[in-house]
Order: sequence, then C-alpha cells, then structure tokens
Amino acid sequence: MNCFMCKGKIENKNTTFMFELEKCIIIIRKVPSQVCKQCGEASYSNEVAKQLEKLVNTVRNSITEITVINYTEKVA
Repeated sequence: MNCFMCKGKIENKNTTFMFELEKCIIIIRKVPSQVCKQCGEASYSNEVAKQLEKLVNTVRNSITEITVINYTEKVA
C-alpha cells in the first residue's frame, strides 16, 4: 500500500491522536494506524476511526482541560 499524499510506503504502527474541543484537548495514545515512512502522514481504518469517534464522545463532557487516554477496541 502507498501513501495517498506522497506515494511513499505505508507501515502499521501505533500513533497518538489529538482532538481539540471547545473546553478540552483529548489525546488518545497507542492508536493503530497506517503511517507513511516518507512523509509521516497517518491514516486510520474505518473501524479505528469509528472507535476514535466513540472515545472522543465518551470524554466530551469532561471537566478537565486535557484528557489523555489509551486507545481501546471497545467502549461501553
């Protein structure tokens, strides 16, 4: 598989995903990703993207300014 940005080679690795809300920054560590060896662009499978959305929604109403969590494959 090749990168859609620069056509470099893709490798599977865990990355950190950051999302900024109005009152909070959410950092999700150890996210399964496909990362370009050449430009560093990260992409996610449909399943991982859906899970990231669930994780963000779970902590959306957090009262902290920064939330750091590890990626999990299941959210209740």
